[in-house]
Amino acid sequence: MVGGYALAAAFSAFVAVLPGNRAELTMTGLLLSFAVYACAVIWVFAARTAWRAWLGLIVPGACLALGLWLLLPGNPA
Repeated sequence: MVGGYALAAAFSAFVAVLPGNRAELTMTGLLLSFAVYACAVIWVFAARTAWRAWLGLIVPGACLALGLWLLLPGNPA
């Protein structure tokens, strides 16, 4: 549950900082995060091992977190 929630939250935050209308992007990220969480649950139950399940949550979550960090205003990078 924690991994799926973290992935959905990272996705929602990433979509919210994309260039565009902030209110629309926030709502879009929020609504799509439910689908991301559902897909994460399906992935975890479909994975053959627990390591694959965690890897399938950590890798996309880390990519989204990196993208979020790069898009945040005031980022020194």
